[in-house]
Amino acid sequence: MRILVLGGDGFCGWPTALHLSDLGHDVTIVDNLSRRAIDLELEVESLTPIRPVSERIRVWREVSGREIGFVRLDLAGEYDRLVALLNEHRPDAIVHFAEQRAAPYSMRSETAKRYTVDNNVRATHNLLAALAASGLDAALVHLGTMGVYGYGWSGSAPIPEGYLTVKLDTPDGELEREILHPANPGSVYHLTKTLDQLMFAFYASNDRLRITDLHQGIVWGTQTPQTERDERLINRFDYDGDYGTVLNRFLMQAAVGHPLTVHGTGGQTRAFIHIRDTVRCIQIALENPPEPGSKPTVFNQITETHRVADLAKLVSDLTGIEIAYLPNPRKEAVENDLVVRNDRFLALGLNPTTLSDGLLSEITGIAERYRDRVDPGKIIARSVWRAGMETSPDLIAALPEAKAAAALAAS
Repeated sequence: MRILVLGGDGFCGWPTALHLSDLGHDVTIVDNLSRRAIDLELEVESLTPIRPVSERIRVWREVSGREIGFVRLDLAGEYDRLVALLNEHRPDAIVHFAEQRAAPYSMRSETAKRYTVDNNVRATHNLLAALAASGLDAALVHLGTMGVYGYGWSGSAPIPEGYLTVKLDTPDGELEREILHPANPGSVYHLTKTLDQLMFAFYASNDRLRITDLHQGIVWGTQTPQTERDERLINRFDYDGDYGTVLNRFLMQAAVGHPLTVHGTGGQTRAFIHIRDTVRCIQIALENPPEPGSKPTVFNQITETHRVADLAKLVSDLTGIEIAYLPNPRKEAVENDLVVRNDRFLALGLNPTTLSDGLLSEITGIAERYRDRVDPGKIIARSVWRAGMETSPDLIAALPEAKAAAALAAS
C-alpha cells in the first residue's frame, strides 16, 4: 500500500513508519517536527540521541534498501498543502499520529492548553475535510487513547471497544441504541481525543470515510526490531515529568539511581502496551479496515493493566531502588479499577508482549548507556491540573553511580 504516516517522526510514528516500510509498503512521513521544538521549549532532550529526520531516513535506506519519503507540513495550519499532498500521493491508507500527545504538557499552562486544542482538533478536522473533498477511498487509522473513557467511570465493569448498547424508555416503547461509550476526559489532551471521536462518527456517516480509532494504553519500551538495526535509528525515550511514560520513567530512574517517583498513592490502574505491539496493532488495523458507510471501528489497543504502585514495587524489588511518594499534580481519583476488553486485536492475531516476558532489562540498559544525558531537574512531574496544587522539589541534584541494570539482569 501507499501509506502516509502523519506525525511519523515521533515516539510511536517513527517505529511505525519503519515497521510498515519493512513489510514492503510505500511509506511517506508527514511531520512538522513540532515535538523536536517542544524539546527546546522544555529544555530537555530525549534520553536517547535523536538524529535529524533526513539522516534517519538515509540510514534506513542503507540498512534496509527501502525508501521512506518525508514531507514537512503542518496539518493544523496548511490545509491547502494537505489537499495537494493527498491529490499528489493518492494514498491507500493514512496513519494519524500528528497530535500533541502528553496529558501533563496539555495542562502545563494556558498556552499549552490552547496549543493542544488548536493543533489536535484542527489537524484532525483538516484531515477529514481534505479526505472528503479529495474523494479518496483511503483507510484512516488514528491513534487515540484509553483516556477517552476516563478512569473509574465504569468501576469494575469491562470497558467495551468503543461502543455501548443502551436502552431508552420513550412514549412509544423501549428503544435500543448503540452509542459511543460516554467520554470522561481527564485532561485537555484527552479532551481533544474525545472531540476526535465525534468528528470521526460524523465523517464516517456523512462522507463514508473508512476510519479506525485505536484507544491505546500507556506505551512502554523504546526499541523495535527495525530501530535496533542501527544506533542512528534509535527511537525516542522521554523521561521528563511531562512526556515520560510511567514504566519507562521508573526503569530510567532505577538505572540512574534516582528514587522511583510515585505521584500520589499509586492506586491508579492504567492500561499498558509495548511499543513493539503498538506497531503491530497499526499493521493489523490497516489490514482490516471498515467498509465505506460503516461507523468507525474502535479497538482497545492494550495488552495488560497494572496499578502504578505495583509497577513501582516490581521495579524496586528488581533493582533495589527506593520508592518516593510525592504530591500528585493531577486531579484524579486516589485509586481506580480498570478492566478493558481487547478481543478484536487478539482475534486478529496479536501476540501480546507483557511485563512477565517483556524487555525491562533492555530499557534499563538503554537508560544506563545514556545516563549522562539525564537532567535530574526534569524528572519530577510539576505540570499541575489546577493552579496552586502542591508539587515536589527535586529529590537529587546529581546522579549517583547506578547499578540497576546489573541487578535487573541478575534477577
